[in-house]
Amino acid sequence: MTQTYDVIVIGSGNAGFSAASSALDHGAARVLLVEKAPPQWAGGNSAFTAGAYRTVFHGLDDVLPLVENVSVETAKQIDMAPYTEADFRGDLDRMTSGRADAELVSALVGESNETTKWLAKNGVRFQLSFNRQAYQIDGRYKFWGGMVLSVVDGGKGLIQQHTANAKRKGVEIRYDSPVVKLLTRDTSAGAGPEVVGVTVRDLVANCTYDVHARGGVVLAAGGFESSPQLRAQYLGPGWDLAYVRGTPHNTGDLLRLAIDEVGAAAAGHWSGCHSTCWDANAPRNAGDLVLTNQFTKSGYPLGVMVNVEGERFVDEGEDMRNFTYAKFGRAVLGQPEGVAWQVWDREGAGWLREEEYGEGVVEKVWGESMEELAEKMRAGGFRGAKALVEGVREYNEAVTAFRRENPDVKFDPSKKDGLSTRSSSGGLRLDKTNWATPITKGPFLAVKIACGITFTFGGLKIDPGNAAVISQASGRPIPGLYCTGEMVGGLFYGNYPGGSGLTSGAVFGRKSGRAAAQRSQQLREALLKSQL
Repeated sequence: MTQTYDVIVIGSGNAGFSAASSALDHGAARVLLVEKAPPQWAGGNSAFTAGAYRTVFHGLDDVLPLVENVSVETAKQIDMAPYTEADFRGDLDRMTSGRADAELVSALVGESNETTKWLAKNGVRFQLSFNRQAYQIDGRYKFWGGMVLSVVDGGKGLIQQHTANAKRKGVEIRYDSPVVKLLTRDTSAGAGPEVVGVTVRDLVANCTYDVHARGGVVLAAGGFESSPQLRAQYLGPGWDLAYVRGTPHNTGDLLRLAIDEVGAAAAGHWSGCHSTCWDANAPRNAGDLVLTNQFTKSGYPLGVMVNVEGERFVDEGEDMRNFTYAKFGRAVLGQPEGVAWQVWDREGAGWLREEEYGEGVVEKVWGESMEELAEKMRAGGFRGAKALVEGVREYNEAVTAFRRENPDVKFDPSKKDGLSTRSSSGGLRLDKTNWATPITKGPFLAVKIACGITFTFGGLKIDPGNAAVISQASGRPIPGLYCTGEMVGGLFYGNYPGGSGLTSGAVFGRKSGRAAAQRSQQLREALLKSQL
């Protein structure tokens, strides 16, 4: 059977639903969204996120109308600095070492505020992220890191809300329906192919069929992070052993189809990815549909991290967690056996978030002394007891030396507080440059972690104005083909600011849906004129 729609969207994550919704907003009459996975795996990686959006905002008054978890009294207790376009641009530039495509950055930053408000109008329920992005200090909620919005019920809630909105608007959704081919026809004078639809395989009925798109096809099918083969090929040796944080269905199929079949230009950091500290007891090849993001272990700024030999290997206080968690997974993977341990004393452990470190969420190792803790860690493969005990002793001495010279510097987890292990008497081989507090008060806690990969940074080159995919041969847009979400290349290199992935998917999803719908209308009008 052959069917015709105005717009076809491939992928049921935040980016895909944003594209489908936008297409209907801009005049598309029929929109089809196809998803490779079965319904229980719907939502791609978006379902496994914490549902955080990084967006420009002009202060508390700008975000309060969007959220539903702030009373009048609570609002009076909030300290929240604005997050300006310059802040967002600066964080992207800093995180990517200046490599991010300037036009993509401009589009993302410039439309982030408007897009989050558009999402709210389309049924996405926001809240202030008290549990992840604020600390309560001296009776005040101090928000930090420039990211304050998250979705009610996290990523799972985000997909439920997106799905409900899409069905309310009239989007047709088909699961168990991978796209196996992009349908094309030649354009005039060797200008390259025009994408006119897709071939879909129905996994339930065990058949294939074609679907045509008047306006265009939007690619929103994620990266290749779920493919051990492609991870090893593009990210390098050892990456086939990383844990998959989210869906097992993001295997890069559409990236290869777009590049191999229609000559789409590749772009971005193909050997880079978002990876993070992940529970070593989590499933290896896919995320958990119940715990989802709770396997993240991001409490390292409040303690230290050591490898199986008992040696520290990163500066845990290098920056706010938002700006280091996406790259520290790579550091963990590079350690012996690809694992590490996070360690705190009683006071440090008291700051850990319940959702990541609560009972029943993570396996904890406790010891009344550092020696006892190190001995108990042996059951998990730890073999650096002597190095850990000696290393923590040296760390505490360095902390004490700094505090002796800087008695007015106070611990503050809501900012880079400058509490360091460096003083006039020297420091450590690898200093901790913020939040360097003593690890002296038992009981002591350790948690074993591994590297969890979230999404890959390599993707397709797009026009920042309308998210059209660019041809490698001509350097011009491929007619009828658009791209959004993790398939976009050129934004992230080596690292990324937390929360910018979901915002990017929504911004470019909105652009792609609008462009495809408008193209459908233009072609329909041209056809009508030709028949007069």
